[in-house]
Amino acid sequence: MTTLSLVNMFLPRFSKALPFAGCFLSFALALASSVLAQPFAYVTHEKSNDVWVIDTKTDEVVAKVEVGQRPRGVVVSPDNRLIYIANGNSNDISVIDAATNKVVDRLSAGIDPEGIDLSPDGKLLYVVNENAGEMRIFEISSKTLFAIVTAGIEPETVVLSPDGRLAIIPNETSHDVTVIDTAKRTVLTSVKVGENPRGVAFTPDGRWVYVSSERTGTVSVIRTTAWAVAETIQMGERPVGISILPDGSKIYVAHGRSNDVRIIDPKTNTVIKTIPIEGKRVWWTALTPDGKKLYVTAGRSNTVAVIDTTTDTVLKMIDVGDRPWGVAVSR
Repeated sequence: MTTLSLVNMFLPRFSKALPFAGCFLSFALALASSVLAQPFAYVTHEKSNDVWVIDTKTDEVVAKVEVGQRPRGVVVSPDNRLIYIANGNSNDISVIDAATNKVVDRLSAGIDPEGIDLSPDGKLLYVVNENAGEMRIFEISSKTLFAIVTAGIEPETVVLSPDGRLAIIPNETSHDVTVIDTAKRTVLTSVKVGENPRGVAFTPDGRWVYVSSERTGTVSVIRTTAWAVAETIQMGERPVGISILPDGSKIYVAHGRSNDVRIIDPKTNTVIKTIPIEGKRVWWTALTPDGKKLYVTAGRSNTVAVIDTTTDTVLKMIDVGDRPWGVAVSR
């Protein structure tokens, strides 16, 4: 049989199979994309200078990425492709490719960058510099410094409102939060809260801001229409990280000294449950997109707690690197 005969014999069969091959290829690509897009938790470590990646479906560590010195703040891009890490002692931002878990870029970020956040469209990166009392805004595409805005004394982090129109900065030493108009890049106002404010979280509708104050052991409830503290909630010892469920029904607050997570009912602004954590320096928190799991760093125990928010119980304590600090979960 000649080569031409063989081609003529199999070509019709191959042609008929092409649509099925295309469907199979599309299915395979979709499956690969879904695997890549599944939520991962990214944990920064102040001492081991790396980021550990946790698969939130299995709660197993799947990767370790070396970054800069003393990594703290962490944020995931809206498309889940990049992870930004603020390195306080190397004065830069490491950019990790989520597909390869490799550092693909570095961005000079001024002295002592700490807390970071991204605009909802992922085009602008907001970075607070603790020693300088400033917030820097970087344009991602050009990797250029877009603006500098003065904050209070020792800003801890920055959190954008759900619509991206506001940025809130808690200032540890001036005991207030700075409210910034992101379009005008100017300070709108500042609001006095408890001593040593650290954590900030907006309710999903953007109408309220909850701010933890570590030294006074309180959470301030701020009305964004008036920019005033409406209520002050007494908490445990050294409240820090705050996460609010996507439906706004519960607010979780981590405590660095009483080593627990306390739950606030936003309808009454009272603590309705305390979840003990078998770890020390329970610090920052992050929720999965569906709100079913909460990840909490325990810095002096080198662990991350996984909390089931349906039952409000600890599912697992994950061993991680040296001195975990920040945590962020992809969408």
